[in-house]
Amino acid sequence: MKKTIKTRRLMIGLVAAAGAVGMGLPPQATAEVSDADFNALKQMVQQLSEQVQSLRQTNILDQQTHTQDVQQLKELQEKLAATKQTAEDAEQKSIVAAQAQAQPLPRAPIDEATVNHNFMILGDAEVQYVNADKQNGSFEMADFAPIFLYRGGDNVLFEAGFDFGLQNNGGTPGSDNNSSGYTTTLNLSFAQLDYVMNDYMTLCAGDLLLPLGTYTERGAGWLNKIPDDPLAIDLVPGSGVGAELRGAVPLGDSGKLLNYAVYGVDGPGSVDGTGSADQLDVGGNMGITSDGTTANLHNHPTGGARLAVFLPFKPHYDLELGISGQSGEWDNAGNHLCTAGVLDASLHLGSSFEVKGEYIISRFGSDDLGTIRQEGWWVQAGYKLAGLNLELPGINNLEMVGRYDSYRDGMGTTTDRYTLGYIYYITNALLFEGDYEFYNSSDPTVPETQLILQMSYGF
Repeated sequence: MKKTIKTRRLMIGLVAAAGAVGMGLPPQATAEVSDADFNALKQMVQQLSEQVQSLRQTNILDQQTHTQDVQQLKELQEKLAATKQTAEDAEQKSIVAAQAQAQPLPRAPIDEATVNHNFMILGDAEVQYVNADKQNGSFEMADFAPIFLYRGGDNVLFEAGFDFGLQNNGGTPGSDNNSSGYTTTLNLSFAQLDYVMNDYMTLCAGDLLLPLGTYTERGAGWLNKIPDDPLAIDLVPGSGVGAELRGAVPLGDSGKLLNYAVYGVDGPGSVDGTGSADQLDVGGNMGITSDGTTANLHNHPTGGARLAVFLPFKPHYDLELGISGQSGEWDNAGNHLCTAGVLDASLHLGSSFEVKGEYIISRFGSDDLGTIRQEGWWVQAGYKLAGLNLELPGINNLEMVGRYDSYRDGMGTTTDRYTLGYIYYITNALLFEGDYEFYNSSDPTVPETQLILQMSYGF
């Protein structure tokens, strides 16, 4: 609007100027105006006309911009009103929801037929190459160990693990079943039904992995960072048929836990039914007598328990200490007891370093050698080189491991072993492991050194 007024004033000024020029000149002067002066004046008028036209166009654009600004302002006001209404509606809904939660509804009974059932298959697979001192190297073992997990409801779980193994030098060449010199085995590692009673207790029944220490439950197979097991693991049973109560209780609000497990299982037995010291079977054979009769000959089950405390300091920094033990009769006559105890510890210092170990003792009576006292221990450490923050090819995929373990069978055999090794993480689940072992043993059949290479895959 201001520019329109300005344009009009300019035109009026031009007309007035022209009139003034005409009135100020005498008739003779007007008649004497040259063509050059006339053309200059004409050009000046044309320029002024173009400026007036430009000002008109600019005024039109300004009016259009003003109209658009007004429209956008109106739209923003409408959106603001809609957002305010949405916020008020959400606040009202939250108030209604809070009031509904304050009045709990009666819980409907669970219909097992309508609960979503979940089924999963986990496990691991390994292939192993061994080159022992004074022996030819060979692919010693291939193993496939699937674990089946089934959830049958809110509180019902079932898990079972199998072990399919192919062992070299175990068969008789030329026989029907082992013509290649390999022995194929299929074992049920564990199978148990779990019922979650509450947040702090679970009832387990079946063929259980026994919580004597932590290695059997947490370190076997693909989880073990060294291809073979510690020697002292053979001193205690790894599984048993029975029932167990287990769980954890929080200690405050800082993440500390008290873990516990109490169980009763069939326990160890005798290979041939006698009470001779060399016939102890920690695998649980308790139904075969010396004459081949099959029966359950134990009067009482074996009982055991584990108690541990888990102490986290900060993320990736924690300590766990545990003590466990079990006791029960092992010979068919019920004259002798077999008792075992385990102290276990695990320490993590950051995401790159861990150290863990166990001290294991075992005592059992016998007919021929009296009380046999066995013991063993192992300690294992690992460090992931990614913790060094070195920008070198492959270095972040490598973990160095070491282990010392010892075994005393109580009947004259002692073995100490030193192991150095590595793990190369091809992926998080595909591992290439290797270790070199040094033995010092009273058993002449044990090699002095041994190289083990293993490819492992966890799924």
